[in-house]
Amino acid sequence: MSLDQRRLLPARRIATLTAPVVTAALAAAAVLAITSTGVDEPDGPPSGAATGGVIAATEIQSVAYQTAVAQAKTKKPKVTVIGTGGTIAGVATSRSSFTNYRAGQIPIDRMVAQLQPEIGEVAEVSTVQFGNKGSGGYTIAEFHALTLAVEQALQTSDAVVVTSGTDTMEEFAYWLDLTVQSRKPVVMTGAMRPWAAGTVDGPQVIGADGPANLYNSIVLAASQSTYCYGTVLMLNDEFHTARDVTKSNTTRMDTFQTRELGVLGWIDGSEIKVGRAPSRVADCDQKNRWLTPFRLSDVKVESLPRVEVVYNYQQAGGEAITAFADAGVKGIVTAGTGAGGISSAQSAARSGAIAKGVFFVSTSRVGSGSISGGSSTAPIFDGDDLLPQKARLLLMLSLAAAPGDAVKVRQLVESLGNPEWNTAPPGNPQN
Repeated sequence: MSLDQRRLLPARRIATLTAPVVTAALAAAAVLAITSTGVDEPDGPPSGAATGGVIAATEIQSVAYQTAVAQAKTKKPKVTVIGTGGTIAGVATSRSSFTNYRAGQIPIDRMVAQLQPEIGEVAEVSTVQFGNKGSGGYTIAEFHALTLAVEQALQTSDAVVVTSGTDTMEEFAYWLDLTVQSRKPVVMTGAMRPWAAGTVDGPQVIGADGPANLYNSIVLAASQSTYCYGTVLMLNDEFHTARDVTKSNTTRMDTFQTRELGVLGWIDGSEIKVGRAPSRVADCDQKNRWLTPFRLSDVKVESLPRVEVVYNYQQAGGEAITAFADAGVKGIVTAGTGAGGISSAQSAARSGAIAKGVFFVSTSRVGSGSISGGSSTAPIFDGDDLLPQKARLLLMLSLAAAPGDAVKVRQLVESLGNPEWNTAPPGNPQN
């Protein structure tokens, strides 16, 4: 799929900041009229018995979206839960121990079984044990394999829930958002407190958030409310877009936040309230425009280049950039100060690395706000408001899709990687 086929959507923030807290009935105001020609059917209708008690927004004017949501209300969807471990699968030393535990101990099928019979009334749930360890222990090769596992599950299921540790969950989610070639819902979830105490079959930790998070994630996925949203992250009764969410606190259960833009929606008991939609939904009825070019079934894991992150600070040296370039790194993301600035030593080292064929993406360490550190002549690309760790994944996939092609990589990073709503009226007016 060429980038020329994709519709770029500027001024996302203007459209989304107007409604940080809106109900499903007002979602149309935030989403506006999402219509397009050449309508595709959903990627397979939900199947089985009826789902009850879930209220989802249907104001999004997409035939594929509305069809998926409507079918989920009359047929019991099939949801596959893929477990990768993390705190949610953790075993604590005692029922009152929230921070002293071993992550990745409980199999995913045992956790889902503890949600029965209630979850069985919502969806037909199957499980896949992909792995069982902390999120930070996974490699890019395993990320590649996880995408393929999710895509395989979506061939027969109506949605997928992936559990992981929270430390790098935002990277898990953004990777899947960029690479999964299906419009069906993919929901990431986990927990900030371990599930059980003593043993994998031990009593539940007091105040454990894992059971509710897993239950709500399956409910959200089954409802099809995030059909065409790409991957979303759901914790603490809130769901966020994978691109923008970040972990903001080491221990609090409300740790995941989307700075500036706010949550996509909430799960309040049996009700799913959708407050806004990512701009990607605008292409829902045109599948080829909705999909990204990062089809990993056609990409060998060995072709994914090494990309690193370099942090800027007062009088930062340039040795790290030079060392990475000498080690054969193909891409470097700079986490600059303010709007993407780096030190003079780092700037000089960056010029030397560019001469060796290294591509750069400029981001900020601030945590929110757009940057202005790109270049129109050198291979230094504007990461906009992407967090450095997410810009790394985007640059890695872009370099794999267009190795050595600075023009193509720039298009992928600066357009596909930074989608926005188009708030201009039809006809491309002069003003």
